[in-house]
Amino acid sequence: MAEGRITRGTTGVNRLRRIDRWIATLPVLRRTDDPLVVDLGYGASATTSLELSDRLKRVRPDVEVVGIEIDPDRVRLASLSARPGVSFRVGGFEVPLPSGRRATVIRALNVLRQYDESEVPAAWERMLARLQPGGILIEGTCNEIGRVCSWVNITADGPQSFTISLRLADLDKPSIVAERLPKALIHRNVEGERVYDYLQAIDRFWQVHAPLGVYGASQRWIATAESLRDAGWPIQGTKARWRLGELTVTWAAVAPA
Repeated sequence: MAEGRITRGTTGVNRLRRIDRWIATLPVLRRTDDPLVVDLGYGASATTSLELSDRLKRVRPDVEVVGIEIDPDRVRLASLSARPGVSFRVGGFEVPLPSGRRATVIRALNVLRQYDESEVPAAWERMLARLQPGGILIEGTCNEIGRVCSWVNITADGPQSFTISLRLADLDKPSIVAERLPKALIHRNVEGERVYDYLQAIDRFWQVHAPLGVYGASQRWIATAESLRDAGWPIQGTKARWRLGELTVTWAAVAPA
């Protein structure tokens, strides 16, 4: 029996492009012998699964994407768009895959928003059990047009990093991401919690570097990332990622207190 609850099914063209771009950089995808990627809870249409396949094929031409949805009607509709390398199945957190195969990456975006925070660890554990050795679960959320996103990278050893990805061109405050934090963090954005301090620090340095905006929003964001790192935040990545509006920090720096 499929494990989980039916989501609203909201989806759209390019909504998950920022996460797709992130997945394409994962070393495990490039080195695995079985590049199987799961789009869990893809929603009311096949759009995000098809886009994920297109983007990943640029770095791994033999990638296989399996879209999994708990609603049989959504699976029947999506299956009309199936093609070589992209298929659809009914399922939930148990991640049913053919022939006992395991996924290289499971992407679960906008799935856990409707759950209680207390339910998150069990859902993570269930999905992690369906990964290949070294595989990665990416769980998070984004707004309806994909311009405000955040996600957690999780392995068998637990959460590893937390990433936000924002459209910088008209960004007022980076803490706008607070309304799109993963379920494990969204109720922790209060004084006394690490993620609150982190978002406050990002806002502060974004404001400090406002004059750099004349050279472009990406230069202002890069300076913000460098200042955070200099202030002791364990920021990961390089300018190549930061200029995209991404910012990744070690999970321990934002984990619930």
